[in-house]
Formats: sequence, structure tokens, C-alpha cells
Amino acid sequence: MPDRFTMLTEEPAADAPVIAQWQEELDRNLGRMKNFAEQVLNPKEPLVGQTPKQEIYRKNKSRLYRYESSRRYRTPLLFVPNLGISRPYIFDLLPGGSFVEHMTRQGFDFYLLDWGVFGPEDNQLTLEDCVTRILPRMAKKALEASGAGELSVLGYCMGAPLSACFIAVYPEIRVRNFVNMAGPIDFSKSGQFRVWLDRKYFDADKFVDTLGQIPADLVKAGFKLLKPTMDVTTGLNLWWNLWNDAYVEGFRALNKWANDYVAFPGEFFRQWVKEFYQENRMIRGELRLAGKAVRLEAIRCPVFVVGAKEDYIAPPDCVKALIHAVGSQDKEYVELPGGHISLIAGRGAAIHCWPKVSAWLAPRSE
Repeated sequence: MPDRFTMLTEEPAADAPVIAQWQEELDRNLGRMKNFAEQVLNPKEPLVGQTPKQEIYRKNKSRLYRYESSRRYRTPLLFVPNLGISRPYIFDLLPGGSFVEHMTRQGFDFYLLDWGVFGPEDNQLTLEDCVTRILPRMAKKALEASGAGELSVLGYCMGAPLSACFIAVYPEIRVRNFVNMAGPIDFSKSGQFRVWLDRKYFDADKFVDTLGQIPADLVKAGFKLLKPTMDVTTGLNLWWNLWNDAYVEGFRALNKWANDYVAFPGEFFRQWVKEFYQENRMIRGELRLAGKAVRLEAIRCPVFVVGAKEDYIAPPDCVKALIHAVGSQDKEYVELPGGHISLIAGRGAAIHCWPKVSAWLAPRSE
């Protein structure tokens, strides 16, 4: 019979998993305390946008970047992000977690249009300026730098309808492929923003005439109100994963971007709200820019449309509408897990979205 000391100190075999779990949670709590202290007492500015690139053209606020790659594919790829709202480094957030890095490693000659950060001096910038001046200029510069005769265009969020307008009215600039990632097309199906911006409740003219430029803080508030509890759940998720150094690194980079909003030029905002959200002119074939009729059926190149199942900014039905509007024979729609941001950035994007985009483009870019 064992003595009392042996009975007190000997660990029953059945308790081993419990002790292992307790030890794991202890280690995690130590990691949480370490990372919490670093986040609060000595926060470091996260390094974002690290994929090597070169600025090859600049006009006013807009810049065109070309990223280093093996250039395996002959057809250059012009990436068009949203104008205003946020900064484009979300697409090149961290090494190993970057859409730009993924595409360049696949061998695409990748160009990114950075619309710039707008000030009050840019309040007269219009949709016409973006679609009939800036986008054609950037497309021509990408073609010139690459030496190719045609290019692919990939539009994300607002960049997709702007790109669609550009492709429709400039057939002389040869677009070989068009990819729409989470870009709203049928604004009658654009979710909560469509309700808030309905002309019954929102006077775009009075809003712009009063404010001029739409301040970054107001843009931020509008997006935050779409999911008022997001900051709470984000904080809880951070605490739960605070022991994980990789998670914390990703959080810091994404949180930097999520709070780095950009103002809207006043006239652009006026047109964007009235002609797209309130009147839905593009999908109805009633939009004219600089005297040119925008007809989506004029788009006949191969088209790939990517929607996100949980996207509350550009819901899937709003995005999918492009498939039915274009005149292309080669067209495909996929709906992937994730939301508006997680479609393009994060671990889920690297698994579900990026490989599909590169796989679709590859045989069409030879």
C-alpha cells in the first residue's frame, strides 16, 4: 500500500490531459501579458507595403507603381483599387500575407494605381476625371512600360465599376481580361448603404454644398455604423489570440489600415451617390461620362467576377450583376467565403481567393 507522501505527489494518469491543457493555457497567458505590454507600453509601427516596387508615373496626386516579378506572363495586370475611403497597402499588408506578393510570385507583371490622398484642393475631381483621364493615362503607361499591346484590368471594390466604365468607353485601349473583385455593379442590391443613401433620406447636393470635401472621419463613421459592434468583437478576438505572435503581427498591420481612412473629393462623392446609388445608371445603360455613353454590353473581353458570401458592403447579388450585363462569351462568377476585406486580405484570402484569381488569369495572360 503506498504511503501518504506517494499518494499526494503521484499524478494519476487520467489527469495528464488536464495538466497539459492547464500548462498550455498558462503559457498562453504569459504570451498575452507579454504582447499586451508591448502593444500598450511600447507599440511599434507595423511595416506594410514591403513588396519591392518602382514608381513609374505620377500625375497630380495619382501614382502608378510597377512591382518586381519574374514577368512570366506577357500580359501586364493593372490593379485598380477604390478611390478615397482607405489606402491601397491593404493589398500588400505583410510578407506572406500580401495579394501583390502572391501575384508577383506567380509571375504577373503587376501595376497598381494609387489614386492618392485628397485634400480640399481636389474637391472638383469628378467621375469623368477618373474614368476618362486618369484611368486611360495609367493604362497607357502600364502598356508602355511592359511593351505589350494589351493588358488585364483587376478592379477591387469601387475600382471595379470605375474600371468597367473605362473599359466600356475606351475600346481603343485593348483590355484582354477584366476581373471584378467585390465591386458593386447593380446598386439596387447594394445593401445598407443603398438604404442610407436613398434620396428620400439623403440629399447629396446639400451634403456636398455644405461640407465640400467629405472628411476622413466621416467616411470612417459611415463604415463603422454598418457593424457597430465590430470594434468590440475585434477587441475580444485580439485578447483571445494575444498569445499568438503571428496573429498579433497581422492584427497590428490590419488595424493600422482599418483606422487609416482617406477623404472623398466633394464632386466625385456627389456623382457617386446620385448616379450610382440613387439612380443606378450604369447597370441601366443610362450613364454618360464626358459625353460618352457607358454600355456594359460593350465589354467583350473575358470577365471573372468574385463575390464574398458575407460581404455587407458589396453583397454578392450586387457584384454578380456584371456577369449578366457584359457582352463577353468567356465569363465566370465565383462566390467565396469571407467578407469585403477578408476576401482580399488575410489567411482566408490566401486560401480561397488569390489562387483562384491567379489561376483564372494565367492561361489568359500568355
